[in-house]
Amino acid sequence: MITRPAHIAHPTAPVLETERLRLRMPVHADFAHRRDFYAKERSVWEGGPFSAEQAWRIFASEVGQWPLYGFGPFSIEDTATGDYLGEVGIYQPEGYPEPELGWFVTEAAEGRGIAAEAARAVMQWAASTFGWDHIDNYIDPGNARSIALGLRLGGVKVEARGADPTDVVIRHDLRGLA
Repeated sequence: MITRPAHIAHPTAPVLETERLRLRMPVHADFAHRRDFYAKERSVWEGGPFSAEQAWRIFASEVGQWPLYGFGPFSIEDTATGDYLGEVGIYQPEGYPEPELGWFVTEAAEGRGIAAEAARAVMQWAASTFGWDHIDNYIDPGNARSIALGLRLGGVKVEARGADPTDVVIRHDLRGLA
């Protein structure tokens, strides 16, 4: 069972660094990338496309999880160029049974292992910060690329409730990461 921390250890995102990436607190300028993502057909796996107003509500509510829960999204930057590459984080909007590990990357970042590298860093951080034994992905069954990534990250498909009754739930064991 995953529980939220009794106190909020991280009212804003810490900075996580990997070999190629910096994961940091989202800032207002990052919204343009999310707005563009949600305007395109590729957002169908997230329930989109959405209008700019709808995209703002999603973005703001996700970022707002940091002071409420002590976790949320990280914006992904290329450490060499400073370019924004996407987002990875822990999400738990109303109705989610547990915190979820999720991601999206910009079209320019696709196929470069960015989401995997960032997700590994967030799993390590979650394990050491919260002591959780697992974290799940809730993925639309049609989103073959995200399902493949969840499995490549070492997750296994489990019979568990997701955000939607049709979700593929992929569980990641965090016990060896802390």
